[in-house]
Amino acid sequence: MPPPSNPEILNMHANPATPEFEAELSRTLKSRHVSMIAIGGIIGAGLFVGSSTAIAQIGPAVVFSYAIAGFIILLVMRMLSEMAIAIPGVQSFPEFARLGLGHLAGFMSGWLYWYFWVVVVAIEAIAGAQIIHSWYPQLPLWSIGAGLMAVLTAVNLMSTRSYGEFEFWFSSIKVAAIIVFILVTAAFVFGIGAPAAAGFGNLSAHGGFAPMGWAAVLAGVTSTIFALCGAEIATIAAAESEEPSKVISRMTVSVTFRILVFYILSILLIVAIVPWNTIVPGISPFATALKTIGLPGADVAMNALVLVAVLSCLNSGLYVTSRALFGLAKYGDAPQWLVKINDRKVPARAILVASLFSYVALAINHVSTDLFSFLINACGATMLIIYLLLSFAQLKLRAKTEREAPERLQIKMWFHPFGTWFAIAAMLAVLVFMGLSEGLAEQLWLSLAVAGVILAGFWAFRRKAG
Repeated sequence: MPPPSNPEILNMHANPATPEFEAELSRTLKSRHVSMIAIGGIIGAGLFVGSSTAIAQIGPAVVFSYAIAGFIILLVMRMLSEMAIAIPGVQSFPEFARLGLGHLAGFMSGWLYWYFWVVVVAIEAIAGAQIIHSWYPQLPLWSIGAGLMAVLTAVNLMSTRSYGEFEFWFSSIKVAAIIVFILVTAAFVFGIGAPAAAGFGNLSAHGGFAPMGWAAVLAGVTSTIFALCGAEIATIAAAESEEPSKVISRMTVSVTFRILVFYILSILLIVAIVPWNTIVPGISPFATALKTIGLPGADVAMNALVLVAVLSCLNSGLYVTSRALFGLAKYGDAPQWLVKINDRKVPARAILVASLFSYVALAINHVSTDLFSFLINACGATMLIIYLLLSFAQLKLRAKTEREAPERLQIKMWFHPFGTWFAIAAMLAVLVFMGLSEGLAEQLWLSLAVAGVILAGFWAFRRKAG
């Protein structure tokens, strides 16, 4: 991807370290691919299975936890849209941190993002392996996970268009399933095609709408917000899209909003149909709701859907880790040989290195689940740290653009600068809640420790570079 074309605005842009920077990725993705990539980043096993834990801990008021978390993510996506239009040629959001806050912020956000998705790839491979293992117990768990990663690594190596097509169909299945679920459960709640309406009595019948108190609703944002991360993948995919950046940027916010509606509606209908205190953490509340309605084969159908969601996230994870590494190498923050692309304009080396580290994480899980839990906990707050860097970068870049090229602000952050400061305050509050929560404090401190290691790596890497 060539450097942005406006040196007046982007004089903080780091210069490429080698002529290999001229390597350019393909632009073969269409808007339908990018929209489904955004959907694929948000809708995953965190919704279909992970929401069970949030419901069991908070009660029906969990819909407000998701709404608050979703609003924060929506603000972040708006910031990304503003910067993507104002600074053409830079759609990978770690680069916005570099532009707004300097080389250190770009180095940290890029490597933190890479680490986060490397671990996610391994998590999704294990989740998919567990589903397939339940169907075919004679197959070892680790071999299934390795096989899933090998197949989707091959998909990513073929071409960017191949990745986009796979993600388009994966995400289409997920969206269709959620829409059908909402229609079926809504019909049950309102009594359409049923002897009597189930109604919304369960929302207050078992200890009230917020049985754990409203403090638990706010604390629940700390866990629900991470289920909503991933929409920013669309901004990375936009760098390989044939559509104008303006179209992609507008689409990112609108798609994010629609998915949040899907989240909130589906969760609301679940707690209306199923008493919240009967939902078991780790068991899909979607399957529980369908069984309550009386639909046969709900467990098998949901397992198949969760497998699709897992494969979608695994596919996206491999794509994102390779592009994050590619971006770091462009600016001399990773070994330069990683910037090489093949004849299909795919960063094959970066893809293989990303998958290699995920294989290592998979092997760690096979040897020691405690050590793998450490890796998971160490990325628990990573996305919020990256989003905070992005938010501060948006404040600086917005001020600079208003001074030097205000005509570029075709999409603006809502209620600037108060909207950005609200998002920053909300994310800091989530981190504070994590630090005060006995179950989440370890994730916060380990994530900060990883950020500290990357900070030390910056000084070591730059000092070695001279």
